[in-house]
Amino acid sequence: MNQTLEQPTPADPPSSAFAQVPQQQEIPLAVVHGQPLLEIPQDLYIPPDALEVILDAFEGPLDLLLYLIRRQNLDILDIPIAEITRQYVDYIEMMHEMKLELAAEYLVMAAILAEIKSRLLLPRPPSEDGVEADPRAELVRRLQEYERFRKAAEDIDAMPRQERDFAPAHVQVDDRNVIRLPPPVELRELLLALKDVMKRAELYGHHAIQRDALNVRSRMSDVLRTLGDGEFHRFENLFDVSEGRHGVVVTFLAMLELAKEQLVEIVQEEALAPIYVKSLATQ
Repeated sequence: MNQTLEQPTPADPPSSAFAQVPQQQEIPLAVVHGQPLLEIPQDLYIPPDALEVILDAFEGPLDLLLYLIRRQNLDILDIPIAEITRQYVDYIEMMHEMKLELAAEYLVMAAILAEIKSRLLLPRPPSEDGVEADPRAELVRRLQEYERFRKAAEDIDAMPRQERDFAPAHVQVDDRNVIRLPPPVELRELLLALKDVMKRAELYGHHAIQRDALNVRSRMSDVLRTLGDGEFHRFENLFDVSEGRHGVVVTFLAMLELAKEQLVEIVQEEALAPIYVKSLATQ
């Protein structure tokens, strides 16, 4: 009995196998009028002057000479004219090749260097004092003077400058009413004021023996009666110097007792200012 074996058919691939895999898009070379450019056009023409090379800018021929001298660590008082002239002329020729505008002062300096070089090569007759003048002396003087001014300009430029390194700020502060509280009256201030009163009381001192009718409690009533108007009174005006030292002391003790019992207020506007006393019993 022959049996036919059926091979199982592979299951259908899942639908996710046919999902599109995201591919990276090609980066355009340029975007022209909003459209990406993927290939270089065959008719693209690049003019020879499209690429410009910017060289170091110098402020003049002296600046260029100073740069060539300092770059080689040469002594400015002993300039090798032949080598400096060669480098200077090479730089000018390079500027011509790059089609850069060349100021006339650079050509004048090249002529001056050539003249100095020729004067160094030719024999020079001695001067009247027997000392031969160095043809490079005038050039060295100009270079030294230029270097001093350039250094001064760099120092000035390094200083803080308004609108470049800092900007002024304006702040408007509204007026405010400041309430100044009077400082508390210390016992030292009272004693100093009492000292002045005692000096004036000594003028009325006498040696007559009489019955002492003064006491602190009755003097407290007298002080409150004087302060009954509710106004501030000068501390000195509350004393009767005609009573002598004893009367002044009794009045002072009476005021201290009144202040202790919070029946009077002793104030002073500022240090060493006059002292005022006001009654609190009427408030």
